Amino acid sequence: PTKHCLGDVDDKYCSKPHDKTYCFKYASFQATSRLLVNYAEPYRSQILDYLFKPNFGASLQILKVEIGGDAQTTDGTEPSHMHYENDENYFRGYEWWLMREAKKRNPNITLIGLPWAFPGWIGRGKNWPYDYPDITASYVVSWIIGAKQYHNLEIDYVGIWNERSFNSKYIKLLRYTLDKNGLERVKIIASDNLWEPITLFVLQDRELSEAVDVLGAHYPGTTTVPEALKTGKQLWSSEDYSTFNDDVGGGCWARILNQNYVNGQMTATISWNLVASYYQDLPFGRDGLMTAQEPWSGNYVVESPIWITAHTTQFTQPGWKYLQTVGHLAHGGSYVALTNQRGNLTIVIETMTHDHSVCIRPPLLPYTVTAQRATFCLKGSFASISELQVWHSKFDFKVKKPVYFQKLSPVKVSNGSFTLDLDVDEVYTVTTITTGLKGNYPEPPPSSPFPKIYKDDFKVQHPDFSEAPDFADQTGVFEYFINETDPGPHVYTLRQVVTQRPITWVADADQTISVIGDYKWQNVTVSCDLYMEEENGGGVFVAARVDKGGGSVRSARGIFFWVFADGTYKVTSDLSGQSVLAEGQSGTRANIWNTLTLSVKGDNAFGELNGHVLWKNAVGLVPKNGWAAIGTSSFQLAQFDNFAVQAE
Repeated sequence: PTKHCLGDVDDKYCSKPHDKTYCFKYASFQATSRLLVNYAEPYRSQILDYLFKPNFGASLQILKVEIGGDAQTTDGTEPSHMHYENDENYFRGYEWWLMREAKKRNPNITLIGLPWAFPGWIGRGKNWPYDYPDITASYVVSWIIGAKQYHNLEIDYVGIWNERSFNSKYIKLLRYTLDKNGLERVKIIASDNLWEPITLFVLQDRELSEAVDVLGAHYPGTTTVPEALKTGKQLWSSEDYSTFNDDVGGGCWARILNQNYVNGQMTATISWNLVASYYQDLPFGRDGLMTAQEPWSGNYVVESPIWITAHTTQFTQPGWKYLQTVGHLAHGGSYVALTNQRGNLTIVIETMTHDHSVCIRPPLLPYTVTAQRATFCLKGSFASISELQVWHSKFDFKVKKPVYFQKLSPVKVSNGSFTLDLDVDEVYTVTTITTGLKGNYPEPPPSSPFPKIYKDDFKVQHPDFSEAPDFADQTGVFEYFINETDPGPHVYTLRQVVTQRPITWVADADQTISVIGDYKWQNVTVSCDLYMEEENGGGVFVAARVDKGGGSVRSARGIFFWVFADGTYKVTSDLSGQSVLAEGQSGTRANIWNTLTLSVKGDNAFGELNGHVLWKNAVGLVPKNGWAAIGTSSFQLAQFDNFAVQAE
């Protein structure tokens, strides 16, 4: 067998003299938990326990959240705490709740905020956040201050602009603004993109180097660049994984968790995404550590990445150090070793084969792994260890009977060494830590499709969340609203509130849209009361068979039934309103409630306005299935009430 010696007599830790925090962290990250908040108890708390509760499931050590910017960021929009310049509200969206729930379970969890997009007012008409860097810095810092003031949440790290350009002047100004507000402890990660060019800028600019605490790269393929190592900064894979969470996804996760350090000296790996809690037919469906996409049924699935995560997180803590004598096994696979520098030791071993550990990106070069015997010798302060706990996972791609996070008998250390027989596609944790536990709850309810009959009148006097259940905003932001000017039946409504195109991350639509329901729906009736607040240019719609969301929302097709404040209507097969199927006079105007009903069956559809048929038409050249939706013809204020769907 190949021998691997671990010990602090002739071993160095990975920390550097200037490293004030810690060399090891493991993390996960969130921007896609839209449906999670809608789960009933006890299922919602069970899901959160599998993610955050120490010594139960994934036992996550970092939660990275989006600083909402009112724009599309992969699978939907997240509301900003400042829709407008004179507006501040620190209770919008679900991120505050998620951070509180994570902290409730693990008070030591590290919190990170990162913007994907920004409200339009920050750019003063330009799709760019850096022309007025003082405004952008103040906006981001206000989110950090609000987290503490309103939720008692201390944000530990903040990023720049996800996978987009960084600006050195802005980073320095952000550091200055943090310090000026007494937030010296909040550290900056840059630049959540590629290793270059940020590493070159940091090496050449001392003030920038002093402002940046962590260099974070996305999907680095377990490698770094020499310039990044030269900076002496902590290196993180600040977004990784993004892979379908079947067993190959679990294998991907096992491989990169180890090899990001072995190959690239990265001491944190952050998964996109935390939990697949969004409609699966949106982009990157089921690319989370677990799946929770059916609040209507209560069904969720604890996928293999949860238990692969536990192999590391249940047996280490922030503050532990990697040993430098880690690396590749002789016949493929890798091992890492970590210590708390007080005698505890954790070794994580993975033997994932190429085809069973391919991540979504980047491409994985060929390599081979075969069964092998490996001996580990313990020296220095580890020489006195006589027994180690063993946890084991075995992927089984042949007969599909995998074993995840199983506690085996302890291994005896004899004459300072122990030997393991390693098969392919396995993960082992060998550790002095005795607190590991595979938590479990009773089976959740069985999976079921979205209800075929669905209604929401939005009558919620004190909503727990700003967004109505099950609606997934794809452009714009739709929030609960109390309509104090309406003494009639429309006091409690849903309102689209974004009035200016945001500084976007992807190509948001020019219209606003929120989707809901079952993507498989074909024959369906969608009804909603609508209220246009814009006299000039006002327009609203209901839709069926909507086929796209996420970054492709601009090209969404379906059947869209629009009415406008100028007294007209039209029916189109696209969100952009260009492919017109029917049009004419409707008599609609702003500041009046109207009821629109769209009925689609096979290749035929008809629309009703206030109970009277307004149009009938053949709609052959449209998608055969898709979501229901509501929205507006531009970024404008509009209200919606008494939404109803009936599907066959």
